[in-house]
Order: sequence, then C-alpha cells, then structure tokens
Amino acid sequence: MALETQAPRTGDEGVAPRTPADVLAALTPEEKLAFLHQRVPAVERLGLGSFTTGTEALHGLAWLGEATSFAQPVGMACSWDPRLLAQVGRVVATEVRAKRVVDPRAGLNVWAPVVNLTRHPLWGRTEEGYSEDPDLTGVLATGYCAGLRGDDPDVWLTVPTLKHYLAYGNEGDRSAASSHVPPQTLREHELPAFRAALQAGVVGAVMPSYNQVNGRPNHVARELLDELRSWTPESVAVVSDAQAPSSIVEIERYHPDHVAAHAAALRAGVDSYTENADDPRLTIERFTAALEAGLVTWADIDLAVLRVLELRARTGELSGADPYQVPADALDAPAHRELAREVARRGVVVLANPDGALPLAEPRVIALVGPFAEQTLRDWYSGTLLYRTSLADALRERYPDAALRVADGIDRVALRDVSTGRYLAVDTTATDAAVTGGAIAPDSTFALTDWGQDVVTLRSDDTGAFLGGDGAFVHADAQEVDGWVVHELFVIRRYEDGTVAFRHRASGRWLRVQRHTGVLVADGEEATATRFALEVRRDGAAEIEQACTGADSVLVAVGNDPHVAGRETEDRPDLDLPPTARRAFDTAARSTRPVLVVVSSYPYALGDETERAAAVVWSSHAGQELGHGVIDVLSGDVEPSGRLAQTWWRRVEDAGDLFEYDVVGSGQTHRYQGTAPLFAFGHGLAYSTVAYDALGLTAVDVEAPAITGRHTPARTPLLAQTPMRGTVEQTPAQVTARVTVTNIGQRPVDELVALYVQAPADLPVPAPRRRLVSWTRVPLAPGEQRVVELPVPLGTLAVWDVAARAPHPTGGPEVPGAFVVQPGTYRLTAGAHAEDEAVTATLTVRGPQAPVQDGSLLDASAFHAVDGVVTSDRAREAGSCVEVVRDREDGWARYDRVSVGAPVSSVRVRVARRAWPAARPAQVTVEARLAGHDDWTALAAPVDVPAGDDPYTWHDIVVPLTQPVTVDVLDLRLQLVGAARVAEAGLV
Repeated sequence: MALETQAPRTGDEGVAPRTPADVLAALTPEEKLAFLHQRVPAVERLGLGSFTTGTEALHGLAWLGEATSFAQPVGMACSWDPRLLAQVGRVVATEVRAKRVVDPRAGLNVWAPVVNLTRHPLWGRTEEGYSEDPDLTGVLATGYCAGLRGDDPDVWLTVPTLKHYLAYGNEGDRSAASSHVPPQTLREHELPAFRAALQAGVVGAVMPSYNQVNGRPNHVARELLDELRSWTPESVAVVSDAQAPSSIVEIERYHPDHVAAHAAALRAGVDSYTENADDPRLTIERFTAALEAGLVTWADIDLAVLRVLELRARTGELSGADPYQVPADALDAPAHRELAREVARRGVVVLANPDGALPLAEPRVIALVGPFAEQTLRDWYSGTLLYRTSLADALRERYPDAALRVADGIDRVALRDVSTGRYLAVDTTATDAAVTGGAIAPDSTFALTDWGQDVVTLRSDDTGAFLGGDGAFVHADAQEVDGWVVHELFVIRRYEDGTVAFRHRASGRWLRVQRHTGVLVADGEEATATRFALEVRRDGAAEIEQACTGADSVLVAVGNDPHVAGRETEDRPDLDLPPTARRAFDTAARSTRPVLVVVSSYPYALGDETERAAAVVWSSHAGQELGHGVIDVLSGDVEPSGRLAQTWWRRVEDAGDLFEYDVVGSGQTHRYQGTAPLFAFGHGLAYSTVAYDALGLTAVDVEAPAITGRHTPARTPLLAQTPMRGTVEQTPAQVTARVTVTNIGQRPVDELVALYVQAPADLPVPAPRRRLVSWTRVPLAPGEQRVVELPVPLGTLAVWDVAARAPHPTGGPEVPGAFVVQPGTYRLTAGAHAEDEAVTATLTVRGPQAPVQDGSLLDASAFHAVDGVVTSDRAREAGSCVEVVRDREDGWARYDRVSVGAPVSSVRVRVARRAWPAARPAQVTVEARLAGHDDWTALAAPVDVPAGDDPYTWHDIVVPLTQPVTVDVLDLRLQLVGAARVAEAGLV
C-alpha cells in the first residue's frame, strides 16, 4: 500500500487539535510512521514538540545528571509502606518535571517501576524489584505509581510504565531463554504483580521483557498483551525494551526477518519501538515494507499511534494544561533530602541482635572496618548523586566526641614485573593517567579488592582512581566502577610460582607491559601476559586488627558493588560474601563479636557470620543518605522498622533453579518452599519485643464463594492502603481477623502485623503452604496493647484450577480455567515473620466438590501437573501446547477430574513435531487412572507423530481405545516422547 494514498484530514491551519483522535486524523502517513519510534520528531504545524518514551526513574531520576537518589527498590520495599513509596514517586516525578525545564531529554513518560518478582536471589536485577510476593509487589508498585502519576484528576505529573512484562528473572540468555509458566503459576504468581497498579488507574504504559514465555517472545505475545489491557478500561501504551524488536530475529530467531518481526509485534499490540538509539530510519523502513507486503494495515498503525498520543495527552501536552507548574529549582529541595533520609532509615533491617549490641551505647572508641566503611555507591539506574553520606561520615556526625578508627581492610599492593624488576605506577603527569611499568622503586600501590570468582578491582593510591579503559591502554582515571560495559574489572590468575597475571574482563584481553614504551596495555593472550609479583605493602587484615584493639564498638561494613557480580546483563554466581569482605569480618571476629553491617543489592547466605556477630544489619544501597539512614537506626535515634520483602536462604540450593519459573510445581519462594530459611520473609527485629497474645476471627465457618473468574480479588483490601485512582473491584471481606499485640519492651516499636494463611495439604489443586493475607503497620508505645483488625478476603484462599469454567466477561463461551476457593480447614497465623506461628486460628470453608472438565476437548497446555514437559507455542501468533524439555527424552502432563460423558470408543490428539532435532522420535500415549489413585493404564496404542519439520503443522489423529472406560470421572495423562508436541486431546 503506497503511503501517499493515505491523505491526512486537517482542520483550519494553525489550530492545534485538542484530542488524540484529532491529532491522529491530522497526521500524514509519514508522520504516523515516525510516531512508532521511541524518538518522535516535532510536528510544528500541529503545535507538537518532539517526544521520547522513556525516562529512567526507578528510585530517582537517572542518567540525566544530578537528582535526589533514594534507596534501591529492594530496600524501599522493606518499609512495607505503599504511602511512603507514593511520597517517593511524587518527588521523583517532580524532579523529572524540574529537569525538563532545562533539559528536554527528560520526558514525562517514565520507565518505572520494575514489578518483576524477586523470585530468586541470584537474579542480577534483584536490586530493581520489590519482593518475591506478588501481592506485596503489586501494592508497593501501586503506591509508587500513584506518586509518579500525581493527584490532578486530568493531567498526570508523569506517566508510569511497568517493567518488564512477563516472567523475567534471569540475565543469562535473557532474550534467548523461554520461561515455562503453567496456568496456575501465571495466574497466581506472575500476573497479580502487574495487574494491581493497572487496575488502580495509575499506570499508562507497560514494557514487555526481553525473554520468551512458553516459547513465544513477549514482544509478539498478543494474548499476554490483550490480557493486561483487559484489566483497565483506560488506554495502555506498550513500549518496547531497548532493541527488543530486533532481538526477535537476531537472538530469539523467532521470525525470519525484521519486517516480519516488527509487523508481528505491532499486531500483538506493541506501540512504541525503542530501536537503533536516536535513529528512526530502520523502524520506518521496516513498517513501510510491512505495509507494502500486507503484513500490517493502516488500522494497525493508527491504533498504535493513537495509544502513544493518548499517553502524551495525559501529560497535558495536547491541552496545554499544567496544573503543577514545577520550576527548575524544585530539583534537590530540602524536603527531598529529608525524605531520602527517611527512606534510607525505613529500609534498614536488623536481622540479628543476640547480644543486645544494638542500639549502640555512647562509645568512646568506635572501629568501623571493612570495604564499605567509607563507600557510598550508585547502581546502574541511579542518577548522579548530589552528595554522598558514608557510614564513617554519619558516625563522625553522630558521635563527635568518640574516637573513630576506620580501616577498609583492603590490601595495598605493589605489582612488580618479574621480567624487568620494575613496578607498575601511574603517570600522574600524563593527561590520560596512563599506567606504566617504569618505576624502579615500589612507591606506587594499588588497593586490590577481590569481589569473588577471581574478579578484582585495582584502585591507584596515587590518584584515588580505578584502573580500567575501553581501549588497549590502561588508565587510572575512573572515579567509580560504572558503565553499561564495566571497564574497571579484571580477572586475576594466580600461578604456582606465586606470580599473577590479569585479564581485562570487558575485552577479554590480558595485560602486558609494552617492551619499549613501558605502558600497560590490554591487548594480549595469556601466553604473552606480563607476570607480576604481588607484594603486599599494607596488610588490610593487620589494619583491621589494629583498629579493633580496645574499641568499645566494632562495626564491619561489607557488601557488593552494584556494577560487579550481579546487575543487569549479569546474574550472581553465588550467595557468598566477597572474599575481601569475608576476610574483613573474619579478622574482626577473631578478637571480638562485631556488628556486621551488610550494604547490598540482594541477600547473602551468611552461614556462620550470624553466629559470630553481636548483631547483623542489612541495608540496600540507599543513595545519598545511606550513612545517615543506617547510623540513625544503629544509634537508636530511630527505631528499626525494616522487614524483609525477600527470603534470605541458608544455601543457594534452597532458592531453587534460577531458570525454573514454575514456582508452584518446583516449590519456590516463601509461598511454596518448605525449607527453613536463614531469615524469613517479613523478618526484621526491633529494639523492643512485641508479644502476640491472641488471634480471633469474626467467623470460623464460611461458605466458599462461587467461581471468581479470571482474576482473584485477593489484593483489594491491600490496595485500600494505597493512594490510587480509578475503580477497583471490591469484594467485601467475609471474615475479619483480630490480632492482639503488646509491646512488652522498654522502647517504642513500629510493628508489622501480618496475617498468613496455610491451606490443607490434601486439596485437589495445590495451594501455597503459606500465603500473605493482609498486613498493617502498628506503632506501639512501651507497654501498649492493641487489637489489630485485618481483613481476611476469601480471595486469598483461591487457586487457579484449569478444570473450572467461568462465564465469559463479555457474554461469550465459558473461559477455560478460573479461580476457585476449595473447601477445607485453613490455618491462619500471625507472628514476627512468615515462619513465626505465634498465634493461630482455624477457618472452615464449606463448598461444592472440585469441578470437573469436559473430556471431549482438553487444552493440552491447561494441565494440573507436569514432569519433563514445558509449555510452548502452538502457533507464532497465539495459542499454547506442550512438548518435552529439550534435554529430556520423555515426560508427561496430567489433567485431573476429567468427565467422560457419553460412551467413548477412541482418543483424539492434535500433534505436531518439533523441528529440532529432527531425528528424534515423536510419540504420544494417552493414559488414565481413577481420580486420586496411583496406577495408570494406557487407553490406546501410542500415537506416532507424522514426519515433518514444521512445528506449527498440526495433525488430528484418532486411535481406538484398547481399554474400556467404565467410570464417569477420571484423571488423564499424556506421555510424550522425543520431539512430540501436543495441542489438544480428548475422548471421542
């Protein structure tokens, strides 16, 4: 279709259209195509300026210079307070508007928050998420979005974008990997975190994630995008992640070329394409070709452009309204600094305090040791810090009369080239701070920090800068470890003769000293690398010992650098403390029981550190106010209130498989994992003791509600805590819990009173072993007792049952699968954390027996359980099927409570053959058993899948029964072998 055939409809020249539909009608075809790229050019004749989707605002305005930097989201979540996050969101949005006054790059569509669940602590982007719990995540995200949105009924302060949809939680092969998400996990675990804020009316856009879900890239997953848009009557723009549309071809290899991939993404519902940086040319060319090939229509284009215009209209751009009138100097207001400090305090979690070492007494001599004694670090999504308050800074300020001894515990080493006898040094006279091997005497030393897995940083004591470089020459001019590609990291290789060599981690090249110039370069192979003798000039452990001797209080500050060993593009290798940090703690613990202060983006498996420490405290990287926030709590000036929003496991194995997304089937997170954690979900100590005295219910015997459809209302009472706009479906709680709590200590406390439910173990559909029902924060004065009322919505008992059927929301046929509340006796608990059953009560739920499903037509992807089988794509556009895991020879999928109905004589299966590897056998056997029994019997002979190399060519095969069916209800199981794919099965 030629572009010029689509003539624009314009009104009077010079009159700017007022509505998105007006603007759409006035755009030329060329202008419409340009609107599909992230960088939309100005349309001056319509009074439209240039526009960019996406300003990073995860915990402060990022990448555009100085701005208030708040604690990482994983730390903010420990407040369990959506209203606090709403305050943060309001400040962040205000600073975006303030920055925009002087810098048009600050667009009003912000890419925040991240609501991917922190399912596994090895995920590199754990720092960006809130919690492993979908309900808590949804509520906190709603709070943050409410602040970002602002309170004007018509004009949004900024337009939040939820990231990253869906089932994203690993960095290794993040674009190539497919997350296996069965129906129950999808409905109970993944979707609720995204649904809450959209349903609350405080979100205007969503970003799909790089990965695939059930074999289909998320950027072409029409069913998933239609699902999220069904949650709200308002317009939702879908913006691509960076270069993700091209990845559909180049990494995921899902479509044969970019024209087909872009067309598929547009048809699926992606509206804005973040591709090729600022250059829209390729995006325009690809959609032009897609139009000419008939892969998309102008109606498809118009719909995407309209959604982008509707997003822009929310900012007041089309109407010209600006009720906020934010000036440029609103950035870094005093109130913003105070809020940053408050957020830093609220995120501090006292994990252990067995000796009562906290709060600190008024010490005369304080030893602050460890790598984080004087460090305050940014992460990839931080802005430029306005200032940095370290732990040492805050201690000096809080205890001005005490002697503070600081030792970072990092060895200072000289590096001698064993071939020449010369030492590495920094040429401070050179403009590029080159590193040379020309020093005769070992005057130059370097701070060598070991981050684990032999990854180290080298910081020059002459310049205070890190060694690094993005070319062949090594410089010492980096003030911090930073960048999308981190150039300040080296891998150390230790040899048996005691020498070492270094490999530049970013380039993979080995360091050597050039023969004639003596300059250090990264351009060699290991065989040509310079061997160095590593000579310790200042022993970090000895300095710690000296600092600790005679100190009244010893604090060991350890943690991670957010750009090293765990960040976007890089998952963590383990849950261990870095070697330099571990040595610092071990050294201090030899002579005393220190207070261990962990500053990190994620949990650690601390092992015996918790037993040897007088107290253990954790904070995320809390931005500019890190030091104040931590010391405010340690000193007792502020009562500790932080509670973990993510489980800390004793061993990495306890967390499960990083690449396994079926949390229900594999038993992950606090909901399903039965292994005792190191520190449980919800854990956090106060400086006082709260006794849980009683748990009562207003009703102990209730009738189960009818099938609740595709969305459980479990979050409704939780969302009531959150400032929000729009309509949320309200389901009144049939039961109220009353928890009696008493502060029996001598200090005030801000208690998190949380209620959990345990389902019976023998339910037809597995339910969480423990699920968060509701919570509130309760201030208690010393000796104060309160009865806290918490709603018990029966939706928190609901599970997704693929056998259930719910009425179609628009009157169509029944939808397969629905939330049901299963009858049984449920146990409610409350205590200090999820694993603490200080008080309990039981709730009996009466109701009908579990529903049965029609056995004449079973969706193979709607199974109750699987082993060795994953969900995959039935077709490139939509639909699901099942197939054997690639590294397995066979597997099965089970379907419970199948109704036989009329007499049957055969079984039908719809099958296809996976293209890779083509030589594998492909066979399907349909088996049956009496419901609830163990013995399976083949109903018919195995079905051989016809040969072929197209995984989307389906064959309906009917085979006669070899075993008669004499019962009305049974369980079915599909046994898959090799390359078999199954879309449907049924009894005929």
